[in-house]
Amino acid sequence: MSWQAPSRPEWVRAVNAGQVLPIADEARQPLDRDALLAEARATLGIEGRGIDGFGDDGFLEPLDVLLPALEHEAELTLLGRWITRRFLLRLLVVRAQTVAYLGRDPGVVDERIEEPVFIAGAPRTGTTALHALLALDPAARVPEGWELLRPVPPPDPAAYPDEARVVLADQELRRPALVAEGLDAIHLYGGRMHKECVSSMSFEFRSEEFTARYRVPSYVRWLAQCDIRPAYEWHRLVLQILQRSFVGRRWVLKSPVHMHWLPTLLAVYPDARIVFTHRDPLAVLASVTSLIATMRSAHSDAVDFADIGDYHVELYGRSLERLVDLTESGALDPTRVHHVHHRAFLDDPMGMIASVSEWLDRPVTPALEQAMRTHLDANPRGARGEHEYSFDDLAIDRETTRKRFARYQAAFAVVDEDVR
Repeated sequence: MSWQAPSRPEWVRAVNAGQVLPIADEARQPLDRDALLAEARATLGIEGRGIDGFGDDGFLEPLDVLLPALEHEAELTLLGRWITRRFLLRLLVVRAQTVAYLGRDPGVVDERIEEPVFIAGAPRTGTTALHALLALDPAARVPEGWELLRPVPPPDPAAYPDEARVVLADQELRRPALVAEGLDAIHLYGGRMHKECVSSMSFEFRSEEFTARYRVPSYVRWLAQCDIRPAYEWHRLVLQILQRSFVGRRWVLKSPVHMHWLPTLLAVYPDARIVFTHRDPLAVLASVTSLIATMRSAHSDAVDFADIGDYHVELYGRSLERLVDLTESGALDPTRVHHVHHRAFLDDPMGMIASVSEWLDRPVTPALEQAMRTHLDANPRGARGEHEYSFDDLAIDRETTRKRFARYQAAFAVVDEDVR
């Protein structure tokens, strides 16, 4: 088996052993809903009890599923508990700040999100690289990490970015990589990095951000059958706040999670345009499982690589099959979707980006082309270290898995890769 839990710095081992008492004392507090709500209110200096200050009660059901799962299923280390508690408190604090902001500026909900562009596709199919290139277009509005973690107050174009919020976001987003060595080689996170939509959906506690970080099977079951629309409505609200002082720029967004909820995405954003990225699912499975296993190792010592792989076979098996169904039935308007392949990006990145830009009615200008080439040169594959992974670590039959995804591969002409 090639995947092994990343090595831990000495300070991490000391914290998990309980030797750093201030962190230990805070980490050992129970992940209790009422206590977390009270602490968030105290942090902001607002009065109330229960959900006073946090808006409607729709977030309580998922929170009441998530917290017991974190306590009893996730097997968090001491440091993992501390990181998780800070994460949950930030979500509650920012939720309350957003509710307060809406009271001061109710007109923000009238902001129109016009023809947003969503990059979707399974993880490890090139969504991040494509997103980064499209973000170089001056007409694009791409959210950064600090904006999705702390959107209130609306960013000021004349003082962009808000350096204080960048620091706070950087502290949170960099923590897993400080604990789990090698994470940066798989996926880099930071306050000024472009950020996935999933972070803005977490304020409703209906988000794969939790399933990526933790083993929480009861929450996974709940999330699979829940009404995801409140998360997309909160996502839209975050975009409305972020664009309040910006004019004339089109949102370019991305997250693999959109694959799972395409009808809801289109119900909330009926004029959305979607770019789907495609890659051999067998290559995707090993790569994304390595990413999630490494991410979870920042929070827990109990990381089961094969169990994560089984989860991904089921998750993306359903989602990719549904994409075929929606495409063949005509439920996805073919004029509003565009398909690209990971292999095409590797072979000819500028040719692929030119085709996407033409489809978006934003042809690549000479200046933009130069910026894109400069970006590609500055970010070669493997620049932050090699991402080592192997399909064999999944402990599943290769041919059976290939048959599971055969219909998807045929529908979108996904060329088989040499799967490691």
